[in-house]
Amino acid sequence: MTASVNQVQAELWNGGSGSAWVDNRVALDQMFVPLARFLIDRARDTAQCVPSGRLLDVGCGTGGATLALCAALGDRWQFTGADISAPMIDVARSRAAHARAPVEFITADVQTHEFPSAHFDLIVSRLGVMFFDDPVAAFANLRASARPGAALHALAWRSPAENPFMTVAERTAGPLFANLPPRVPGAPGQFGFADREHVERILIASGWTDVALTAVHFECTFAQADLREYASRLGPVGHALARLAPHERAGVIDALVDAYAPFIENGVVRFTSACWHIAARAPDI
Repeated sequence: MTASVNQVQAELWNGGSGSAWVDNRVALDQMFVPLARFLIDRARDTAQCVPSGRLLDVGCGTGGATLALCAALGDRWQFTGADISAPMIDVARSRAAHARAPVEFITADVQTHEFPSAHFDLIVSRLGVMFFDDPVAAFANLRASARPGAALHALAWRSPAENPFMTVAERTAGPLFANLPPRVPGAPGQFGFADREHVERILIASGWTDVALTAVHFECTFAQADLREYASRLGPVGHALARLAPHERAGVIDALVDAYAPFIENGVVRFTSACWHIAARAPDI
């Protein structure tokens, strides 16, 4: 694992958050299938001009999107997935070995990791770029790792107001937890890239060109049977619940699950993800 300057996120994703994502991997992969498909389409566009090349998946987590990209582009491309979370990378490596997929997964803080210079033809990310404590440094590091003219395609959440499903737990449990941390606009975290102008400034300051943010929406689903575990483990509320005794947790989790009722239909949880498609290009020289 490379050294991380982002200690808060490193501790988070190598602790409770990483474990929660590992344990909920199947539901989360299903939930974000439409986002992976979107990135696959962008990657195929690149592959039409660059039939063989190297792809980096930033914040790859347990590897679902990386492996889907590998299956879509085939063996003429080389694939690397990077994430700060060692537990998630362990799962990604196991999945790649089981699938016999030629993907290299590395535990790395992308903000500081020494990637080969001018190496990647395409850099992608499915909801993995919002967590850097110095995003300009991180994207400058990624730009240095990109070959001249290489494309960047990343997906990031828009605002909490545009993603009501993602704030159900906080709105429901907030009155029950006096110390539930508030969302800080622009801070590292799920909605850290909600502001378009903020993200544009980051990309331009880090040396990328042709920067464009486009609002996109994805209809996401996962099984209702997975909702209780999802609601009780993910995000700030999941952290707060972990500090309660089991008998205290049960009532709060029941209230959380009830609050998701508007998003449930015929045993399936359905919601819309409001994201930015962040596109940019490494300078030609």
